[in-house]
Amino acid sequence: MSQTLGFIGVGVMGEPMCRHLATKSGTRVLACDRDPEPLRRLEQAGVQSAGIADIARDADIIFLSLPSGEVVEQVVLGAQGLLSKLRSGQTLVDLSTSPHETAIRLSAALKDAGVHFADAPVMRTRAAAQAGTLAVPVGADQRTFALLEPLIKCFATDVMHAGPVGCGQVVKILNNMVVYETVLALAEARAVAVRVGMDPEQLFNAFATGSADSFALRNQGFKAILPQQFPEKAFPVTYARKDLSYAVRLAEQVGVNATGAKNLIASFNQAIEAGYGDMYAPAISLLFEGATGKGDQR
Repeated sequence: MSQTLGFIGVGVMGEPMCRHLATKSGTRVLACDRDPEPLRRLEQAGVQSAGIADIARDADIIFLSLPSGEVVEQVVLGAQGLLSKLRSGQTLVDLSTSPHETAIRLSAALKDAGVHFADAPVMRTRAAAQAGTLAVPVGADQRTFALLEPLIKCFATDVMHAGPVGCGQVVKILNNMVVYETVLALAEARAVAVRVGMDPEQLFNAFATGSADSFALRNQGFKAILPQQFPEKAFPVTYARKDLSYAVRLAEQVGVNATGAKNLIASFNQAIEAGYGDMYAPAISLLFEGATGKGDQR
């Protein structure tokens, strides 16, 4: 391919995705981030460090992997943002988790400038990003999806055209809503089992053979909730609360009272107040285990 690719935001998820693009796409990749360390690591994969203005000028397709929809809007629509620098015919792809309405708003603003847009938030874990096995629902028109699909497949094994712009974000935020409502149920179940004197490992093993089996059980359940291990360099409580707030906002916009998601946000808030905000999101389990401090993870 003859295109030049741009990548803005090479954090925990963005760095491995950018590396996969550089090593598998056969294209020139320019990257930008406030932290110079991942940029230095990416140089070994042939990625060139560049400023946002340089990426806007030289890249045909630009990927964003940023912490929130609010940051995405600032980078694109803010003063000296990308919108003022892009040219007609370029394509902008938001790999971040952003509100549905943000995708719609960005698409409209970019369309006026002749720039194509897709929302393509990534699903699965940091380990999946490193392995190149992410799942990515894409909200875009058919032409844009066809252009992007082979590039996204550099870092994802499952790429789906979810529908028009905004649908990628709908899939992602509702996926996280379902996963973490299940995580909350697992956290409650473990606490109940322990208090009645049952081995929680036996409980989770039984779940795995029955109708309570799930991705959340086999990943967040067995790997975090069961051993009560919630590392800080993973998807934290604060990020999970952000995603759930997007889901509740979307539900309210269409007249759905998402009571389960609201209850989950309340648990996230309690976990943050208790000092667990930077821990891996299943740390809401600590609320039910009688833990009294950040280091008490059993």
